[in-house]
Amino acid sequence: MANTPLATLDLVPISSGSTAAQALRNSIDLACQAERAGYTRHWFAEHHLNPGVAGTSPAVVIALTAAATSTIRLGSGAVQMGHRTALATVEEFGLIDALHPGRIDLGLGRSGGRPPGRSGGQPQTAAPAGSRTAPNGLLIPARFSVERLLASPRLALHKKLLMLPGAEPQTYTEQVDDVLALLNGSYQTPAGVEAHVIPGENAGVQVWILGSSGGESAQAAGERGLRFAANYHVSPATVLEAVEGYRAAFRPSAELSEPYVSVSADVVVGEDEQAARELAAGYGPWVHSIRTGTGAIAFPTPAQARAHPWTDEDRALVADRIDTQFVGSPKQVADRLEQLRDATGADELIVTTITHDHADRIRSYQLLADEWQRR
Repeated sequence: MANTPLATLDLVPISSGSTAAQALRNSIDLACQAERAGYTRHWFAEHHLNPGVAGTSPAVVIALTAAATSTIRLGSGAVQMGHRTALATVEEFGLIDALHPGRIDLGLGRSGGRPPGRSGGQPQTAAPAGSRTAPNGLLIPARFSVERLLASPRLALHKKLLMLPGAEPQTYTEQVDDVLALLNGSYQTPAGVEAHVIPGENAGVQVWILGSSGGESAQAAGERGLRFAANYHVSPATVLEAVEGYRAAFRPSAELSEPYVSVSADVVVGEDEQAARELAAGYGPWVHSIRTGTGAIAFPTPAQARAHPWTDEDRALVADRIDTQFVGSPKQVADRLEQLRDATGADELIVTTITHDHADRIRSYQLLADEWQRR
């Protein structure tokens, strides 16, 4: 595949008129189809309190999918560590690895965690005020302001329901260190008490760090010699900052002698550009529901999307995501993926596709795989 592996990221989306159960069946089928098409790994995201997303527990969905597949790597993109402990995470993924050894990726995300202290990484650098392009023409839009999202009552409820009363999470860097120590069997308290996770210790789980900036996540990944996944599909404004921060912090480890970066992109592929844009029509209203803090809606049909009322403010709210979604024919999308790869120096690319109809989503992935293999 153009000497650059392609992977898939799945949110387990619920389409309008469908159900969570059908979304889960579709996602397992998608992983099976991705395996046949030659994708190297299939990751599941973690989201909560979203009417249009059924992927609430990556570990559970990975376990279900592992039983239906045989070769493709399966993982989390990512486990939200802000409301979890290192032990619970290693135990879950260790259990899955025990039955499906050598196929499990543990992607760790910082969402919802305690901000880093003085030792917890570098501050984020400022983004330019407006859109720009990378030297090879890749669009780097203006940074999206998360103020409205952070002020959402739903986000406060999210935190209240996910965390035990009075609980305070560790810093993300501390959690990463605990996960690594539990996996390699070196965990020990200052008093010398050891902890050994069975199954989990010395498992074949591959640890990834996911990040959207050059801050704590990128620093933690680089300093520990871990694999890093940067989110162009979530935060396109900061993707270059993220990969540069990771590479600058990288130190060789027993796992990696050189930095290893994967970069994600939202894509929709059709037989031609017009067909692809029809399939992608629901993306705007869907992103809008997330950005306003109300939670992802069930993914609309093209007709429902066309009926969505838009204001100038609404369009501005989602512009960076719309402008950086790769939509078109197989050649058009593959060309833009190569542009993303070249701009970021990515060793691997992760593509995520949502369409209303499951068959269209399968077809999009297959068209892209066929085109990528010809390059």
